[in-house]
Amino acid sequence: MDGIELEIMWSNLISIVSEQAKALQRIAFSPIVREAGDLATALFDAKARMVAQAITGTPGHINSLGAAARQLIKVIPPEQLHPGDVLITNDPWLSAGHFFDITVLTPIFRKDRLIGYCGSTIHHTDIGGYGVGAGARDIHEEGLWIPVLKLYERGAPNETLHAIIRRNVRTPDAIFGDLAAQVSSGKMGGERLNAMCDRYGLKDINQLSEEIIRRSEDATRDAIRKLPAGVTHGESVFDVPGGEVITLKTAVTVDTEKGDVTIDFEGSSEPSASGINVVMAYTHAYSTFAIRSILNPDLPNNAGSLAPIVVKAPESCIINAKYPSPVNARHVVGMYVPFPILKALSKIVPDRVLAEGSGAVWTIQIQGKDAEGQPFISSMFNYSGGMGARATKKGLSATCYPTGVAAVPIEVLEAAIPIEFTSKELVANTGGKGKHKGGDGQRISFRMRTGREWLLNAIPSRLQSQPEGLLGGAPGAAGVFQVNGEDSSQARKLIMNPDDEVLMQTPGGGGFGKSA
Repeated sequence: MDGIELEIMWSNLISIVSEQAKALQRIAFSPIVREAGDLATALFDAKARMVAQAITGTPGHINSLGAAARQLIKVIPPEQLHPGDVLITNDPWLSAGHFFDITVLTPIFRKDRLIGYCGSTIHHTDIGGYGVGAGARDIHEEGLWIPVLKLYERGAPNETLHAIIRRNVRTPDAIFGDLAAQVSSGKMGGERLNAMCDRYGLKDINQLSEEIIRRSEDATRDAIRKLPAGVTHGESVFDVPGGEVITLKTAVTVDTEKGDVTIDFEGSSEPSASGINVVMAYTHAYSTFAIRSILNPDLPNNAGSLAPIVVKAPESCIINAKYPSPVNARHVVGMYVPFPILKALSKIVPDRVLAEGSGAVWTIQIQGKDAEGQPFISSMFNYSGGMGARATKKGLSATCYPTGVAAVPIEVLEAAIPIEFTSKELVANTGGKGKHKGGDGQRISFRMRTGREWLLNAIPSRLQSQPEGLLGGAPGAAGVFQVNGEDSSQARKLIMNPDDEVLMQTPGGGGFGKSA
């Protein structure tokens, strides 16, 4: 294709997926989607290959969504799809790794001919079961499992599936409000793609997608060939709720002849009894993110640019969870996946990596009844620590790296549920020292205004282990989690008294390089 023509249509595709994401955020009921951007939207060709993704979104959702589309059409193949159909699943092994993340895929038809798909994955407020936490003993305790089904068929809702979902969740109006946002954004994306085809006289996007994916793969392999060849190793050690210590090990092989990278997690920790296990799709998502972050930043993120990156993990491994492992808190381990990879890469491209940061966002979910006795459940709110310092810059404070989501503002939470925040501030000098200082963590404290007992699901990490500095940088400070001034770290749901106050102090990021 002509380069100018390709660039114009590529810009059109990016506009479509970005408009999808914006529509999803505007319509969504849940603050975690609306305010934090805990979502992904993408456009796929007729072969279910990801062609373009929105700028808004998290690596764990975006890259796993890229794989999910192919999985969905294996179960319900294209010949069984019709205009008005909408597919759905939250199967952890087919989509984003736990029940709360629901993937919706909308087939796009042009004159009764399938030309592609619009997809989205978002975190939902509640999916029944245990809730966001690590206390379940197997996956069946964790909530409602939705296999690959049609949420809508020829434009009509699947009433049986809708009834099952509504009866199995605590906040059905919020769930269906967010599902409606996903369906609406997918419908809008299909309309925009058809309008683009009308504008440029295209009967489908087959040639366009082939060109984009081929060029993306070629450019990624060329970028990999510029790296030093060989094998390097990295290791990250951190503690999780309940005091369990997890080790992630990587061997990163750069093959400049083929232009590909292989990441092998041999030697990493075995599966956990708590719900912090990670499915391979989520591991792959954050592994590819780490590699992509040290390559050319102008490369698009799609099936082509992801193809040269191969991820392996042993069968018995915490980041290659098998059924029926509990996985609801999979981000607690999954968001640490980039760090051992970046440590390995620091030995060949030290100017492109960063020191360890606080790791996983601290996830909090609250259940209870308000003063009038009405039940509520919080939309999960995330708080981050400091980001690791970089080769040329200090680390960012209170920044959700590597996930990229924002924290839900406390004012929004106080308006949505009966909670009162008593502090929210940066904690100075919690970032590690070095030539460039690590980012600082933050302190947040809160109590409930219900006058009743309430339930707390809290998943802090790095309460004992400090984020390591890199190339002579000092470590960041460990985190603190307290209830009424007493340290607490448990992997189970806690029953809280009416006047209990919770304090969270997130870790600081590691420093980079020796201090002058």
